[in-house]
Amino acid sequence: MNSNDWVSTSMPYVAPAEGSPPDTWAAEAATRGRRGSQRIIHAGEVAASADVAELLDVPEGAPVVVRRRVMYLDDRPCELTDTYYPVAIARGTGLAGTAKIPGGAVRLLARLGHTGVRAREDVQAGMPDQEERETLQIGHEPVLRLTRLTLNHSDRPIQADMMTMPAARQRLRYEIRIE
Repeated sequence: MNSNDWVSTSMPYVAPAEGSPPDTWAAEAATRGRRGSQRIIHAGEVAASADVAELLDVPEGAPVVVRRRVMYLDDRPCELTDTYYPVAIARGTGLAGTAKIPGGAVRLLARLGHTGVRAREDVQAGMPDQEERETLQIGHEPVLRLTRLTLNHSDRPIQADMMTMPAARQRLRYEIRIE
């Protein structure tokens, strides 16, 4: 692993913390001496694809709220992130808009009464499509697709993240506490 690679951890993005920074991604990058930023390229209601419908337990084609972002590390695109929410949770909130959410989406969800207690992640490797190659500024090289589903205390989905990142520049790290 070289200095341009990134070790990605999930914990800062699944648990709302008091005093959360305005931008969790920027704060995490800064702790490692890097510069993290993001650009929201779309937010609002869309029809749920089959994959999103299965994750959020809604009918295919049902409205869901999405926030589509490009994440940057040191001004270089490093990840595409689509975050989906059930409309009953997100409609009419900051989750449905393109403005930055102070303290982040997880903290806003908690303020709205939706706290995640369990997250499930699946990772697959694959080849990027044309849009992913252009946005991530990569050639025909493999990408990692990480899907994270966050569930509440009733085991109901409150958030589904679908991330695409260049495989050669990522290492995924999972720390699991077993008590």
